[in-house]
Amino acid sequence: MTTTQYQALDTWIDAHFDDEVRFLQELVRVPTDTPPGNNAPHAERTAELLKAFGFEAEKHAVPAQDVLAASLQSITNLIVRRKYGAGRTIGLNAHGDVVPPGEGWTHDPYGGEIADGKLYGRASAVSKSDFATYTFATRALESLQAPLKGGVELYFTYDEEFGGELGPGWLLQQGLVKPDLLIAASFSYQVITGHNGCLQMEVTVQGKMGHAAVPDTGVDALQAATLILNALYQQNTLYKQVKSQVKGITHPYLNVGLIHGGTNTNVIPGKVVIKFDRRMIPEENPAEVEATLRRVVADAVAQSPGITIEIKRLLLANALQPLLGNQPLVQALCQHASTVFGEAIEASGTPLYTDARLFCERGIPAVLYGCGPRTVLESNAKRADEHIELEDLRRATKVIARSLFDLLS
Repeated sequence: MTTTQYQALDTWIDAHFDDEVRFLQELVRVPTDTPPGNNAPHAERTAELLKAFGFEAEKHAVPAQDVLAASLQSITNLIVRRKYGAGRTIGLNAHGDVVPPGEGWTHDPYGGEIADGKLYGRASAVSKSDFATYTFATRALESLQAPLKGGVELYFTYDEEFGGELGPGWLLQQGLVKPDLLIAASFSYQVITGHNGCLQMEVTVQGKMGHAAVPDTGVDALQAATLILNALYQQNTLYKQVKSQVKGITHPYLNVGLIHGGTNTNVIPGKVVIKFDRRMIPEENPAEVEATLRRVVADAVAQSPGITIEIKRLLLANALQPLLGNQPLVQALCQHASTVFGEAIEASGTPLYTDARLFCERGIPAVLYGCGPRTVLESNAKRADEHIELEDLRRATKVIARSLFDLLS
């Protein structure tokens, strides 16, 4: 490909950038809080917007019983297929579901407001921005009207926050998608080839309610839960001694994210529920990690009379393990990102976990690249005032468009 053709892609993106920003604003304005996970309306709106560009989106509704079993309300996954000829298919996957906005916002979380070169809103960074990046990169690619081989497929899915099994996992299982290579949503300043795994568990501590005035009539579940919490937090001291060899990933970590229980201030708590999240570096074995945590929890209350526990796995997301076939993706993305951003953009890992692992588990080489800042912290992802720099959106779109052309020409 000549420099002139790269410039033509960049020029088209610049000329249509206001349209790209408006597209993203419309996506942000349809809430996709998960929970509760009523995300079919967003898919409908996305399909409507895509149709205006001449992109027909296949709508694949996940059966209601499967959605309800996952404690969600509705999921419709979208596929846009753009076939140019014989050759490999490049899949582009971004998710529309997102955690609820929470408190502390100074901008409307569903407003898509623009201020100081930033677009604000829940999911503006993770990862409705890459609905825009991937759509407009594909449009730019087609604007050249150059001979291409293979095709591009856009996968816009709605189950990443709950593990992806009803998003990409469901599309893969149903045989609806099978790309040769995959690019999944991420941030712009790294090309991610590996990421952590995630194990989420729930521990129910059962004691016996009693009147606070006569505490001997009860068995305090909260006191037992405190023993479990101390044991879990002690694990983090051990985890810091375990180092990953993957650039960008440090060590395992455990976070207790939710605790609830008790009946009233004057009642001995008879039941307490703890939910925690264990991030696993790529070198760890998930089965061994889970077995160890089950043992830690059980041992913590083994000497607590009248206490019983139930331990349940809520989610297991394996780490992303790089596949040898990802080199064409890594080479194209690193080359063009370095050129467009004017600095060295290299392959690395991330402590997050993503849907991309589901493709790699089926032998499909996948990497992460998309719109966003250098770090999760900078974007306020999953915090108040989530946002993206519009210039990052513009540049990431150019990188994807250039890379697609290299891969398909």
